[in-house]
Amino acid sequence: MKRDFDLIVYGATGYTGRLIAEYLATSYRGDDAPSWAIAGRSTDKLRKVRADIGAPDDLPLVKADAAEPASLPSMCERAAVIITAVGPYQLHGPELVAACAATGTAYVDLCGEPAWMRRMIDAHHEEAKRTGARIVFSCGFDSIPFDLGVLTLQEKAREKFGRPVRRVKARLRKVKGGMSGGTAASAQATLAAAARDPALIRLLTDPFALTPGFTGPSQPSGLIPQYDPSMNVWLVPFPMAPINTKNVHRTNFLLGHPYRTDFVYDEMMVAPGFGEIARVSTETFATMVSLFRTGGLKPGAGPTREEREKGFYDILFLGELPGGGRVEAVVTGDRDPGYGSTSKMIAESALCLVRDVQGEGGTWTPGALMGPALRKRLKERAGLTFSAR
Repeated sequence: MKRDFDLIVYGATGYTGRLIAEYLATSYRGDDAPSWAIAGRSTDKLRKVRADIGAPDDLPLVKADAAEPASLPSMCERAAVIITAVGPYQLHGPELVAACAATGTAYVDLCGEPAWMRRMIDAHHEEAKRTGARIVFSCGFDSIPFDLGVLTLQEKAREKFGRPVRRVKARLRKVKGGMSGGTAASAQATLAAAARDPALIRLLTDPFALTPGFTGPSQPSGLIPQYDPSMNVWLVPFPMAPINTKNVHRTNFLLGHPYRTDFVYDEMMVAPGFGEIARVSTETFATMVSLFRTGGLKPGAGPTREEREKGFYDILFLGELPGGGRVEAVVTGDRDPGYGSTSKMIAESALCLVRDVQGEGGTWTPGALMGPALRKRLKERAGLTFSAR
């Protein structure tokens, strides 16, 4: 089906949606530019965003609203890929996923809400396969650096040892960045849903929640600070691990278990020293509390441009073989992880679907569907590095 646009950025008037639109407007011009549009509830607000980000005056505006479900299939039929930054996805996303699956439209989001993702997988995977819709969740810091980091490490393991490693540890060594009101709203919605339905708690704590019909071996919880003698560092819990680990296991599942069915994976943050454990843990807890209390961040709020540009992250992946073999991979990003880097990652994921990969319809992870092609694009365009030895 011929579409009007390569991409539509849905939710372009929100904090992250605007960053995505700004990235496309400034990074892709002339012959390199995709055909694209911005979409949202208010044409007036879209017009202001178009002017503020320096986009061409003729950049098309599309009115669409999750509260008006009929508007979503009409939008989806016009684009090859929908980029959505309208969250929390569990509140505002089901109709859009359904519309993309029904119309054979590719879809990318920034979802870190695994219970909702499992619901969408169960509801729409078969329909998306039938129509050719490629539905790709978690195309930001959740979970591309981790998904592609493990992929990169396992490629090196097969090159060095002729087989994948069974045990991989991801360690966030350095990070600087802020949170947005949209992240706070998603976390609040997840907690509220779990309070209404205690069964969701089991799903949220299950590393294999996104691999229907498959359960692998017991996995480390990553919830207790610990000393790692192999790195000579203390480790503290990483708040994003519960979603990233699920996506890494789903990539392994979707690809037919190239990491093996007994694959074990965890993620933690490096604390500078023993005396830092209490400080890092306290700061993490205080940040989460500030997001949930009245008067916390509101949707549309987030780090300043200066804060985004001064942000960064560095992730080490350690792979171990039973006989003592070892392989390492490192992923870095040149902006704050949640917004400066994430806005580039999701835009490049959408362009990867348009320009680089085909693949059958269904509900995917970035690593399983786009893998090396997306990694190449992120290295060339989005300020990420991937290395392995």
